[in-house]
Amino acid sequence: MITRLNARSQSADWQRAMARAITDPAELLRRLQLDPALLPATRQAARNFRLRVPLAYLGRMVPGDPHDPLLRQVLPLGEECLEVPGFDPDPVNDLAAMPVPGLLHKYHGRALLVTSSACAIHCRYCFRRHFPYQNAAAIREHWPRILMYLRSHPEIREVIFSGGDPLTLTDDRLAALAVDLAGIPHLRTLRLHSRLPIVVPERVDQALLDWFTGTRLHPVMVIHTNHAQELDGTTRAAMERLHLAGVRLFNQAVLLRGVNDTVQALTDLSHALFDSGVQPYYLHLLDPVKGAAHFAVDQETALALMATLTRQLPGYLLPRLVRDIPGQDGKITLVPTL
Repeated sequence: MITRLNARSQSADWQRAMARAITDPAELLRRLQLDPALLPATRQAARNFRLRVPLAYLGRMVPGDPHDPLLRQVLPLGEECLEVPGFDPDPVNDLAAMPVPGLLHKYHGRALLVTSSACAIHCRYCFRRHFPYQNAAAIREHWPRILMYLRSHPEIREVIFSGGDPLTLTDDRLAALAVDLAGIPHLRTLRLHSRLPIVVPERVDQALLDWFTGTRLHPVMVIHTNHAQELDGTTRAAMERLHLAGVRLFNQAVLLRGVNDTVQALTDLSHALFDSGVQPYYLHLLDPVKGAAHFAVDQETALALMATLTRQLPGYLLPRLVRDIPGQDGKITLVPTL
């Protein structure tokens, strides 16, 4: 028999886990037994975009390995401070697609809410690392205008909670948003994009499941996982809780140099996701955001990787290779030549 904890105590668990995250570069290097000579460059890069790593995620890294694929995603490096042509603060032109502060309407049939400026983990490749959240988050004073916009656009069938990370908000706040959205008749699906089920698995508690599956809207969650090493028993248990509650699970990955830019890494990721009950969904080319050029994998290399994966994996394990081009009506799917 599974003991059901009350929602209040569970919520305290995930909030405590977030509060204990590593934010000091010196502590990160010390805990992972890495060369202290890395510290000056790490501190310099962290001034522009702070370090934040939850302890659960840190625990999946290999001490002493500066090339660990999880470490690579969160370690501030001096390369972030370089000016690289073509890498911009707003690489996907988000601000031009915002009819109301906090609401993005880029693609037909769906709209995205910037629900929070906070994240449990600071990924160094984040395409919103320069996003002006103070001016463009879906804070309370914009909510009536957002609802009015959604009601006036009956072609919108899906609303996406994004951020930041929406699961940094309390369940009471998220539930209130979901209830308001469920009152708009033409909306059908509520999709939630989050890293928290991976980096703070305690976040998937009964309170979350109650509100997410408690309206008439179809619940969909897209987790963000880039490497099989990010998945362990705790994340699989979180995925199982979501699956049993009726949430459809997909994964969105970013192709990152030095993290997952090999056939083996991508194959292992697809199998690990499937073992966790998660459907591989998107493999993104890096959005060219300022400070992340060292993660970029060129399109030719990406297509070659996908060609090999297509020959080696069944279709249900193949993510779609996509890129985001400002001004387009949707993500562009890149198809390899076999």
